[in-house]
Amino acid sequence: MRVAVAGSSGLIGTALLPELRGAGHQVVRLVRGRPTAAGERGWDPPAGRLDEGALDGVDAVVNLCGAGVGDRRWSHARKQVLLDSRVEPTEVLAAAVADRGIPVLVNASAIGWYGDTGDREVDETAPAGTGFLAGLCEQWEAATHRAADAGARVVRLRTGHVLSSRGGLLGRLRPLFSLMLGGRLGSGRQYMPWIHVADTAAAIRFLLEHTGISGPVNVSTPRAVTNAELTAALGRALRRPAPWVVPPFALRVVLGEATDDLLSGQRTVPKVLQDNGFAYRFSELDAALADLEGRA
Repeated sequence: MRVAVAGSSGLIGTALLPELRGAGHQVVRLVRGRPTAAGERGWDPPAGRLDEGALDGVDAVVNLCGAGVGDRRWSHARKQVLLDSRVEPTEVLAAAVADRGIPVLVNASAIGWYGDTGDREVDETAPAGTGFLAGLCEQWEAATHRAADAGARVVRLRTGHVLSSRGGLLGRLRPLFSLMLGGRLGSGRQYMPWIHVADTAAAIRFLLEHTGISGPVNVSTPRAVTNAELTAALGRALRRPAPWVVPPFALRVVLGEATDDLLSGQRTVPKVLQDNGFAYRFSELDAALADLEGRA
């Protein structure tokens, strides 16, 4: 299979490329600016432009574009960046898939779709929740409709917290633990669906290869953990205590409205992956963290 990947330099993309190549697939990287290496093709999402021939011979497109949700405080301008960096590329690629008759689009989304579900388990059939992230995910997923309307098989990746040694959630938490400041956020009771970055890449390849799967897919492990459980496990992996509690008001001073992302929770169930027989390498949090921290 020849797969075009947008967002290939991000946390998930850098894990996906070797996963696909290792399975014998050809990869075309869609890059902004001038291509500088073999296998790269240029595109400009805000301008709605793809280089001539960029998708020639492509069997599937994977879109992982999107600015980091937790990278900085959510100002009005930042929230617009979060929205535009997801919806614009998706609209461009969905149109290209439709116009060129490409059979598959695998598009990023997030578990933020569900809003705050509390203790209630939700699978892919649950409706969208409320709040900024839920609304963002609705618009993000809606941007794929042109491809689906044209008959493409569209998979929407509702990804949980991806655990990686390169950044993401662990990149934000690890420095605190190193300074002996690790601890739960708020009550610690909010659920945090998680998945090892290697399993994330493997799941995307699985979804590309399993032609009967379409629609939303929760990309997380079968058992979501609470924030308190996650911080305790990270403390064990780093061999650092995690006694502190970061109160909501302190988070809001630093992160503003982005605090809502850390204090809300989604107890997601990856029903589609489970029903189709996806095999996780890391289904237990301690084993995943031990692998990522080099203590396996």
